[in-house]
Amino acid sequence: MTILLLLVGLGLLILGADRLIEGASVIARKAGISEFIIGFTIVGFGTSCPELVVSLTGAIQRNADIAIGNVVGSNIFNTMFILGITSLIFPVSMTVTNRRRDIPITLGVSLLLIILGMSKSLFGIGQSDTLSRTEGVFLLLVFLVYLLYSFKSTTKEEGKRDVHKADKTPIAVLFILLGLAGLIFGSNLFVKKATELARDIGVSDKFIATTVLAGGTSLPELAASIVAASRHKDQMALGNILGSNVFNILFILGCSSVITPLSFSGMDIVDAVVLVFSSLLLLLWAYTGRKCHIDRWEGAVMILSFSAYYYYLFTKL
Repeated sequence: MTILLLLVGLGLLILGADRLIEGASVIARKAGISEFIIGFTIVGFGTSCPELVVSLTGAIQRNADIAIGNVVGSNIFNTMFILGITSLIFPVSMTVTNRRRDIPITLGVSLLLIILGMSKSLFGIGQSDTLSRTEGVFLLLVFLVYLLYSFKSTTKEEGKRDVHKADKTPIAVLFILLGLAGLIFGSNLFVKKATELARDIGVSDKFIATTVLAGGTSLPELAASIVAASRHKDQMALGNILGSNVFNILFILGCSSVITPLSFSGMDIVDAVVLVFSSLLLLLWAYTGRKCHIDRWEGAVMILSFSAYYYYLFTKL
């Protein structure tokens, strides 16, 4: 039954990703909005719904390891594993704006989280490494400012729009809703069964959050990115990952820390370094090899780096 449910979940993920990308593409064409912004908002935020549920639940239950570990683990998984796998299959292209604005801002958001959450360990400020309610409100304000800035500064796509039967807004919205439902329900099936298995083995909440939950709640991003890249919608694939990472830190941890201050005691310096390194690696690929591309060999390096981090986590059990 467990295997059957996992297969059902996988099927829903694939079908949901296909419908979501189709609907989002139609909305982008009709509104004249760039595919990156659609990926960053509708797709990126939508595929982060599982992370939102898990982290808010962790905050409500005063389990900071679950709330923080899920977001940090998901962001590392998104950047190093999902973009790594996607670029191995279909090399992902970037724009100059991605290189100069979007990726550096994602890196800056990761650094902001580390500075705020680990201020005592890094600078000796405060009584403990905690993300306070005030800092949570600050993260939410930064999120709002960046969202408004992204929409205001994006360049509208020019060109002739393809005519298609599905190019009707109600149908596109239905595709998006059905796609998100399939992604979220499918990933929840996986996460539930995988978490039960991990708890039976007897591993820590932090380990479950940074591996099982992070990987499981990132399955929507994985499915959406691969489907988008296979349709040569690289900007939607990249926007999905960067949007999810920014949403995870600024909105999800912002909301979670407003509910209850989140202790970073379960997060060590290696986790922080890998989180920042994942964004730095993405920025590096924008300037090496074929500029503004993540080539297959670069994707392989990301997968190897991700594997090394998971090996480290397993050796700490």
